[in-house]
Amino acid sequence: MRELNYNNMLPGVSEGGEPKMHFCFEIALTFPKTHTIPDTPSGCGRGAVFVEEGVISGPMLNGRVVPYSGGDYALFRPDGTLELNARYLLEAEDGTEIFMQNRGFLWGRYKDSLDKIKAWMFEGGPEVSHDEYYLRANPVFEVTSGKYDWLTRYVFVGIGSRQKLGNTIRYYALL
Repeated sequence: MRELNYNNMLPGVSEGGEPKMHFCFEIALTFPKTHTIPDTPSGCGRGAVFVEEGVISGPMLNGRVVPYSGGDYALFRPDGTLELNARYLLEAEDGTEIFMQNRGFLWGRYKDSLDKIKAWMFEGGPEVSHDEYYLRANPVFEVTSGKYDWLTRYVFVGIGSRQKLGNTIRYYALL
């Protein structure tokens, strides 16, 4: 019989028809300044935000986002979808540095949802409820062997909510 490595295993196993997820941590990001290239020859726009600060909290990982260690370079597609591509460094509470690349999508569930988000962020408009948009991410990690290398062996799904000056994303491991 094979011996399992219990130090790096999350509880549960997914079956083919019933995937199981395990909540690991959330990251609350602040990125108050945005830069935009509105019209490129591809027909898309490009946006950039640089992570000013971030707090990581949860049962499996706590720490911070290293300030200005990266950002998100979103592609504004003609179909109204923002294609997210973020890279930055995390720092666990014990000082371990973790590289994170986070790809995902933000789109409005209703025709005016993204316009409402823009008004909220840039014009002092009212907060937009998370049920009006889809914000999901799929991160991958690089870290030295040891306490946090479990991050490099699981598929993660992030479920996000917009904040006035950033995002909060809850990360789940697919078991």
